[in-house]
Amino acid sequence: MTRLLQRHPLVVIVLAQLCGTSLWFSVNGVGLSLSRNLGLSEADLGRLTLTVQAGFIAGTLFIATTGLADRFRASRIFAVSCLAGALANAIFVLAAAHPPLDLLLRFATGLCLAGIYPLGMKLVIGWTPRHTGAALAWLVGMLTLGTALPHLLRGTTLGLPWEWSLLGASVLALVGGLIIVVLGDGPHLPPSSGKARLLDGLAALREPRFRAVAGGYFGHCWELYAFWTLTPFLVAREVARLDAPEAWIPWLSFFVIALGLAGCVGGGGLSRRLGSLWVARRALTASGLICLAYPLATWLPPAVLLGLLALWGMTVIADSPQFSALAAASAPRERVGSTLAVMNAVGFALTIPAISLTTALWSLQATWVVWWLLPGPLLGLWAMRGVSTAPPDTHEAPPSPRLRKTGAIRPPSS
Repeated sequence: MTRLLQRHPLVVIVLAQLCGTSLWFSVNGVGLSLSRNLGLSEADLGRLTLTVQAGFIAGTLFIATTGLADRFRASRIFAVSCLAGALANAIFVLAAAHPPLDLLLRFATGLCLAGIYPLGMKLVIGWTPRHTGAALAWLVGMLTLGTALPHLLRGTTLGLPWEWSLLGASVLALVGGLIIVVLGDGPHLPPSSGKARLLDGLAALREPRFRAVAGGYFGHCWELYAFWTLTPFLVAREVARLDAPEAWIPWLSFFVIALGLAGCVGGGGLSRRLGSLWVARRALTASGLICLAYPLATWLPPAVLLGLLALWGMTVIADSPQFSALAAASAPRERVGSTLAVMNAVGFALTIPAISLTTALWSLQATWVVWWLLPGPLLGLWAMRGVSTAPPDTHEAPPSPRLRKTGAIRPPSS
């Protein structure tokens, strides 16, 4: 079985990522049911999402501080995190109406996700050292599909209690952890390097190029998760204007978010020819323009607005794997796990005010609230303004057509 899985490691890792990250927005997928059955408001649902983000940040900082990402096998951390996250998510079913236990369990789920997402990136780099931008595109694409999956689970279980959707996400997480245990770690990263300090994870910030890439990633994070949180609200508005059944909401929310998979994979393919930086800049620009235009277009027919949301869902995530590939190319190879964990921690810290602000203001501003997301794309593009397309020692695909065929990004050698 192990040899069979190792023939197609990228497929195995991205499927495990899909299963594990279904825990992330599992509560949002049943948000309308929680509002109807338990009386939760948009702000309450926002707090549950914020708590997951806070747990993820705390977990990534813990990983970076202790060096867990580089001291222990990534596959084992991934699997244990899937198991613990599945348990925390399942227990939430019993605690949903009992604060603050519900928030504590969502925080625990976020802690576990810190052992799934960053470690999934390290597993990809360990198994597929070439074409990292394209490989990470599949990984982040599956993170996107995993984010959308709770809406699909809810759509397929509308006749059943909302608890079934959450339990389904927990079962998927267990499956993801199991197949990663069988796969194991890749052969292309150095062995564990002993003790680590938080400063080791921050070492790459000394490089101007890495700081610029990180700045673009931070702007991307400000927009992305707030958009995903708002998606059911935006979809519900158009469904109401269509006078369509409420059952359409989870299906359309799934579709809007899941289209990010196509954006990631398409961007990954372009990165092999044009470079990760080219893709990241264009995707961030496109999502920023849609963010700017959306409130001004709310007078258009609902079908047009849903189409615009679909385009936004495709572009808002397409830059994420390319930022990760650019960061991995600049990070010290023996500290790739810690560096990516720190970058994730800072980026996800920025999602907290974005989600808090937009969910709190939704009842007052409706679609105009999306303009609070605009600083993300604008500041991200400004941070990357001085980054050249093919600087030395970045392992990006250079302009030469012959060399472009060799891949967009490779992790640097020791």
